[in-house]
Amino acid sequence: MSERRTQAGRRLLAVFAHPDDETFICGGTLAKYASEGVDITLVSATRGEMGRRMGNPPYLNRETIAAAREQELRQACERLGIRQLRFLGIRDKTVEFIDGEKLTATVEALIRDLDPDVVLTFHEKLGGHPDHCAIGRATTAAYRRAGRKGSLYFISFGSEMERPERYGYTRNDIVRIDVSAHLEAKLAAFRAHRCQTEIDEWVWRPDREALSRFGKHEYFIRADAAAGSGRNSRDLF
Repeated sequence: MSERRTQAGRRLLAVFAHPDDETFICGGTLAKYASEGVDITLVSATRGEMGRRMGNPPYLNRETIAAAREQELRQACERLGIRQLRFLGIRDKTVEFIDGEKLTATVEALIRDLDPDVVLTFHEKLGGHPDHCAIGRATTAAYRRAGRKGSLYFISFGSEMERPERYGYTRNDIVRIDVSAHLEAKLAAFRAHRCQTEIDEWVWRPDREALSRFGKHEYFIRADAAAGSGRNSRDLF
């Protein structure tokens, strides 16, 4: 529990690059905290208009995909319990080319306005995509500059941080969130991102079979490794 707020007054800010980042990478965690009354704001840098998946069979094109993915993200937010969604209006696949100072300043203003207890974003080197790394770099700089007392975490993919030593981290740097009670919400959000998941047959199989594909935990890297000592390794707050 945050020392500054009651349980119900906690705030989480997630700053990602594309629609579906929130669901595919940490949907269970967002659903978990939303169910506990945490006020979650999701920021998507782009509307995913350069995504290669156009539905199955394809029914979108470069002119229609942005509006479709925005609507799908809004639906996914409803499934996960995310109350606030903001877009930065950056074109997909160009985040790395945006003026870094301006992007950092934009995110810093959000952090100062929302005053979150927890900020989630991509690691600037382990993000796996140039847009991911760029928004992670800007958010990390903004968080440092804002000088808030909350906690910053980097999201990670699947269970890769079960062995963090491979990436230069220790187990003390990792928070493992049990999302087993929130997989139904995660699956519903996967299905909300229809144009991106229709090609994945397993998503649309009977619920029990589809749910079996999810891991029961999601992993996060503490941005401040020195803060890991003595901290709860199973709670972002």
